[in-house]
Amino acid sequence: MNRTQKSAWSNLAVAALYIPVIVWALVRLFVLKSIPEGLERFWPVPVFIIFAVTSIVLMRRKQSPVEVESDERDRLIKYRAVVACFVSVWILLAAATLIPSIVVGVKGSIPIWLLTFINVGVLLITLLVYSVAVLVQYGWGAKDGR
Repeated sequence: MNRTQKSAWSNLAVAALYIPVIVWALVRLFVLKSIPEGLERFWPVPVFIIFAVTSIVLMRRKQSPVEVESDERDRLIKYRAVVACFVSVWILLAAATLIPSIVVGVKGSIPIWLLTFINVGVLLITLLVYSVAVLVQYGWGAKDGR
């Protein structure tokens, strides 16, 4: 497994572990109708930092000293994944604009702090799209050699 695959798996692991944090915050805000207070408001940030640092440390380890950093195939896979990621960002930003206006109406308003959740959600989904695009392309390359 090369460095690109390691980073994709690491991104998937961090996103998978962080999605329950986002779901908890959304349930707390919209179902229980309460805003987190005190230290409860800040615990997702250190959790994310711990996940990110752990994945960086694990990703830096090489399997062998002769392991190649990247080659032409890796660059092509990253390029295609970035294109998929860019398209997903535009789709997600369009959805993030349309869904609140549909939910609260044209004359309605949403709290400004909700934009943080929208942006973090777009970031996580984009990260998942990039990681899945990388892993899918590596999986296809093993089957037909392209």
